[in-house]
Amino acid sequence: MSSIKIECVANENHKIGESPVWNEKENSLLYVDITGKKVCKWNSLTKQVQAISVDAPVSSVALRKSGDYVITLGTRFAALKWKDQLVTTITQVDKDKPNNRFNDGKVDPAGRYFAGTMAEEIRPAVLERHQGSLYALLADLSVVKHFDHVDISNGLDWSLDHKTFFYIDSLSYSVDAFDYDLQTGKIGNRRSIYKLEKDESIPDGMCIDTEGKLWVACYDGGRVIRLDPEAGKRIQTVKLPVDKTTSCCFGGKDYSEMYVTSASEGMDKDWLSRQPQAGGIFKITGLGVKGIPPYPFAG
Repeated sequence: MSSIKIECVANENHKIGESPVWNEKENSLLYVDITGKKVCKWNSLTKQVQAISVDAPVSSVALRKSGDYVITLGTRFAALKWKDQLVTTITQVDKDKPNNRFNDGKVDPAGRYFAGTMAEEIRPAVLERHQGSLYALLADLSVVKHFDHVDISNGLDWSLDHKTFFYIDSLSYSVDAFDYDLQTGKIGNRRSIYKLEKDESIPDGMCIDTEGKLWVACYDGGRVIRLDPEAGKRIQTVKLPVDKTTSCCFGGKDYSEMYVTSASEGMDKDWLSRQPQAGGIFKITGLGVKGIPPYPFAG
């Protein structure tokens, strides 16, 4: 094993940093601060963070084939033009649930933007249960609803052979797998492949590496764990200097660096003084594995 190094590259004290996505063209990491209502871009060359403020909690960001970005904002799928700082609504979901908002989202290998909803939290991980659903925005800008009764729709990714969809509903404390059809985008046959242990706390964001293993950020667990989805076992734990690790993705010029977002919301002064980097963005090097480039939204 090469030696693992963890560095806080952007000590921005975000409220809820989430949804990291590597943008190869710009040598940049895109991510959001959900309740800070900001879409952010950390440039790996200048080490600077640029941010665009939006009018609602913004929970995920994805690349778009036609250029620029798509985001989930409140209960809307929206387009973001970075240079013009312009946000345009594409469509809205959960219209009958004014207390809902989107949470994590990611684009599938065919260019569909999958994203799920949840009820607004009373405080971190405390909310009205079963209010969320999982949706997908298609290239023609229509929306498909996959299922409902979700607590906190979270991490998602697809197997390397594009036959399995991995998904986390945080309060189930489980990483689940579905059969997945790349052509139609249909999912089915849900099963649990890993139940989190008590000290791992709450499963949050997730990504896959080139060996087909899953990496899961553990909220309140202060770590990312590497799982073998075939064996249903944890094979590695990497601890971070903050408790509220929220999500992870691979990036850097060969996708050998891991980027981890974190949160500071819900932490009191004492807790924050012990973890001054809470809400920061971390870079992990020396993992000895690589990730795959993110897929752009086809619409």
